[in-house]
Amino acid sequence: MSPRARTLIQLSVTGALLTVAVAAPPASADQGRPVPLRIATYNIHAGAGADGVFDLDRQAAALRALDADVIGLQEVDVHWGARSQGLDVAGELARRLGMRVSFAPIYSLDPVTAGEPRREYGVAVLSRFPVRSAVNHEITRLSTQDENPVPAPAPGFGEVTLKVRGVPVQVFVTHLDYRADPAVRRAQVADTRRIMARERAELPGVRQFLLGDFNAEPSAPELAPLWKELRDAGAGAADTYPAEDPVKRIDYVAVGEGVRVRDVAVPPEPAASDHRPVVAEVSLSRSRSGRG
Repeated sequence: MSPRARTLIQLSVTGALLTVAVAAPPASADQGRPVPLRIATYNIHAGAGADGVFDLDRQAAALRALDADVIGLQEVDVHWGARSQGLDVAGELARRLGMRVSFAPIYSLDPVTAGEPRREYGVAVLSRFPVRSAVNHEITRLSTQDENPVPAPAPGFGEVTLKVRGVPVQVFVTHLDYRADPAVRRAQVADTRRIMARERAELPGVRQFLLGDFNAEPSAPELAPLWKELRDAGAGAADTYPAEDPVKRIDYVAVGEGVRVRDVAVPPEPAASDHRPVVAEVSLSRSRSGRG
């Protein structure tokens, strides 16, 4: 059984993939023209704002204001604990926005009380389009849940495959290591490139996106290999962290071949999270070569 099949089965069993039935946007009438897409990334700080207060209404309003077709989320709680009122934050946000959701846990822990849901934390994708498949890939991590962690493969690198008005799209969402030492991020970048290349080879003509909190600025040496296959859609955009008075840009929408960036913005949403979101207007080429 392939790694993709095994992970899909795992996601189905653990309930990590949740689909909310909403009608997809209509297919384009002109099959020859590039396809528009609005795509965003947002580290939602487990639903807490810059003031440290958990407020899912405020978070949903901030996400709704992005008016994005696809949103990658980081720091997502699912029944994690008191800080997010024990809620399935991924599912709640999907319900409030009328979007589908795929959740990829980094951590999945036994509940404090027997019979309660598992305590999970990770990344997610919200989509107006049907999720055709979802995979929770492993990349190198240094666990925050172990007393003496060592770098090791662990889940939490989420991928969803969509079809956007006839164009196949793979959206990857990630949260890279936060530590000052770049060693783990360097390994994560290598893992990311390997996984994305393999997935790209399995679906010719696919358009790829990498969304996330990279915990490093664009010029960081450990990120340099990413820019061999991907382009930073937010190049030249405003800083994203910390939300109240940003001094660095660590949140990214990165695009692959066949994706043209038309516009990008960092909306001033300092209240809903400790990060600001990034939203990009792009167009997808329909040709397999990526030109068009």
